[in-house]
Amino acid sequence: MEKVDITVIGAGVVGLAVASYIADKKKVILVVEKNKTFGQETSSRNSEVIHASIYYPKNSLKGKLCLEGNEMLYEICKKNNIPHRNSGKLIVAVTDEDVEKLPELLNRAKNNSAKGVKIIDADEIRNMEPNVLAKAALYCPSSGTIDSHSLMKFFEADAVNKDVNFAYRTEVTKIEKTNNGYILSVKDDEGRVFGFFTKMLINCSGLSAQQISRMAGIDTEMAGYKIHYRKGVYFRVMKQLEKYPKMLIYPPPPDSGAVGIHTTPDLAGGMRLGPDIGEIVLDIDYSVNDTLHELFYNSVKPFLPFIEYDDIQPDSAGILPQLQMPNSPMRDFIIRHEIDKGLENFINLVGIESPGLTASPAIGKMVAEMVKELGVRS
Repeated sequence: MEKVDITVIGAGVVGLAVASYIADKKKVILVVEKNKTFGQETSSRNSEVIHASIYYPKNSLKGKLCLEGNEMLYEICKKNNIPHRNSGKLIVAVTDEDVEKLPELLNRAKNNSAKGVKIIDADEIRNMEPNVLAKAALYCPSSGTIDSHSLMKFFEADAVNKDVNFAYRTEVTKIEKTNNGYILSVKDDEGRVFGFFTKMLINCSGLSAQQISRMAGIDTEMAGYKIHYRKGVYFRVMKQLEKYPKMLIYPPPPDSGAVGIHTTPDLAGGMRLGPDIGEIVLDIDYSVNDTLHELFYNSVKPFLPFIEYDDIQPDSAGILPQLQMPNSPMRDFIIRHEIDKGLENFINLVGIESPGLTASPAIGKMVAEMVKELGVRS
């Protein structure tokens, strides 16, 4: 039976970052991914926003890793010519009720050590973005956008250059714990099944993280690892692009698990709106239609008064693997060594949703430190 030192399950942006940071030419490291190439799920179906660490509870992994990842991403992008833009973001308050929410958001941002965040008034908003209407806003200078495909391609290439192996079209079907590691059964896209031994296993499977945890022997209900698929739809702006803001424009977050329908200028000069608050779905379904047209129009019209109903149309959808239900308290990332569950050398990443893209290099670094501490030998 083939033997490897470390296996990473999942080649989304987090799995790729982990592979890049744990890469060691003295070890045999394998990344297995059921899709035909990297980033086919959540990592390629998001707003591509570089977040500033505004929304997260104090001392949370989300806040810490978002802040660290923000700084790391800009450095990685500049050093490796990855397309990005540090546009800044405004969280706009259109009503008096919205204005009252800004100090709490500012305090949360300060608790997360977000840099340069401040409340600005209507005149300052007008100077920054003449076509945006609001009474006040939270200004977040370190926010921006990134070409997520280019970032993932960089992580993959960096890992390959350090002798990490990738097995695409390879789905994990069974995990068996042994005395000194794990035997993985996998199936390729032609239905052929084979197995191999790995000393260490790292679960970065995103939407499938709960299923992989179960395969490893974890009672995911008891452990609090139940994942809810939260679908969010995007609309694309088709007209009046010359009037649209260059900065990211967000409303105050409507609940603990969503940030609200916002503008996302893309790096090609286009613009998307979304995602919507997002419903919980049982299956992974990326279909979109026009049923949310009125919701999107009514959501952005108050702060983008020039927009017309026919300026937008359905574009795409994405699914977040959330640990909390809508309107429930925000749950933190789960990134842990599962030794207390009898699973030595199993590092589990569950509920890696937003700000997972921003946090990805910091997550990769954190997991690499965990791998080093565990000291798996080749």
